[in-house]
Amino acid sequence: MAVSKGANTYNRQNWEDAEFPILCQTCLGDNPYIRMTKEKYGRECKICARPFTIFRWCPGARMRFKKTEICQTCSKIKNICQTCLLDLEYGLPVQVRDQALKLRDEMPKSDVNREYYTQNAEKDIALGDGTQPGGALGKAQAPSDLLLKLARTTPYYKRNRPHICSFWVKGECKRGEECPYRHEKPNDPDDPLADQNVKDRFYGTSDPVAEKLMRRAAAMPKLEAPEDKTITTLYVGGLGDRIKESDLKDHFYQFGELRSISVIPKQQCAFVTFAAREGAEAAAEQSFQKLIIRGRRLNLKWGKSFAQQDEKKAPGEEGGLEFNPVPGLPGALPPPPAGDSQGSSNFFNLSQQSHLPQHPPQPPHQPPPPHMGGGMPHQGPPMGRPPPMGAPPPRPPIGGPPRHLMMQNYNPNYPPPPPGMHGMAPPLGGRPPPPPRGHRFPPPPHMMGGGFRGRGPPFHGPPHNPPPPFARGPPPRHMNRPPPGPPPPRMAVHYPSQDPQRMGTDQKDE
Repeated sequence: MAVSKGANTYNRQNWEDAEFPILCQTCLGDNPYIRMTKEKYGRECKICARPFTIFRWCPGARMRFKKTEICQTCSKIKNICQTCLLDLEYGLPVQVRDQALKLRDEMPKSDVNREYYTQNAEKDIALGDGTQPGGALGKAQAPSDLLLKLARTTPYYKRNRPHICSFWVKGECKRGEECPYRHEKPNDPDDPLADQNVKDRFYGTSDPVAEKLMRRAAAMPKLEAPEDKTITTLYVGGLGDRIKESDLKDHFYQFGELRSISVIPKQQCAFVTFAAREGAEAAAEQSFQKLIIRGRRLNLKWGKSFAQQDEKKAPGEEGGLEFNPVPGLPGALPPPPAGDSQGSSNFFNLSQQSHLPQHPPQPPHQPPPPHMGGGMPHQGPPMGRPPPMGAPPPRPPIGGPPRHLMMQNYNPNYPPPPPGMHGMAPPLGGRPPPPPRGHRFPPPPHMMGGGFRGRGPPFHGPPHNPPPPFARGPPPRHMNRPPPGPPPPRMAVHYPSQDPQRMGTDQKDE
């Protein structure tokens, strides 16, 4: 029984003859001097089964050879590449594009209906100018936001790499570096991306690559409008140096009336304020993650209200940020006491005597030993005992010695002060003030025949020993005077220059 053949077997007018393939930038490669081999009617189209012209080429070094898979008629109907079957404008699978544009282009799959559909599509393409795709795609509206978010704007040459060498996986490849295939470990065989079909990609059904992109689109962040309806400001970041205020105005004026545009060159950002909330929402919805001005992608966010800014400044009160203390630096000063009457002007606490350092109470005065007599009181450690190690030297109190020390330093052997000097405190060291000139003191008691002023028996003990040199003070002024009597003899001449005869004097004349 003879089997009937299709119309393409006998009707050679339907066979396709082309001079150059319809390819995307990724499949064509980065080599501008590419060489292709052309074979007329070399193979049937994998969609419509019509013979067409096959092109074969290498897109670049260390890449695999590629060839066309479908005819140009099927490629024009779907506006896809003849090799990878991805959209020529967005670089996305047909399933993603049709879902984003909400297209339902049900192309027949039977032989007779497919041939009839293809012939009508060719007539429509021939009547057009060739710039618009045929079928339902040519009647689609403006591109959606999903396409702009997922669109691939640069070529992806990694897709042209050679396949994995199956002999190397088995450990039997003997070519080494000359092997044109990749020597890499394959991915999981259960990965859905490993099972791709040309017809599923063309018709847009059960395409694993399209399903992966749709899951990525669902997980992409969205710009939610704030609940505060008074916020009409949008933040635009990443301006750079070339974008000016006029460029922002030309882009955002289409969404509504603008109230102001504030550009901060130092921060490379700007704040665009709309007159109405509707214009700000439209600009945020249509410009989020697809705002490109002068070839630069910009960041878009909603501005913040004054209440949110105040809440943000609460932790630090000044800059809104909390910083950890730097190790090694002193802490903050304590606040002034609450009972301070002068307030914050008393920075050094000079008005309060309670804050001044209090000197420790001094021990009671010990009488001097007998060998020191009743002269000047002893100041310092006792005889034979050095001061303790590390002890600071004693300091005289401010304003003169206290009154109790003055009373302890009183010595009855001293005569009463002369007139006009009562009430004066003795100077430091226990020495009385010098008497006036011409004043003579009475002799001490041990030099008198009886008791002092008739009090007590006469003194018959040993003579009084003077105090040691280190406890003596400077002698009074009247003791520095020379004693009465003839002057002491002159000193002998030690130097010739001191001889009066050599100085021109004559003793005979005297």
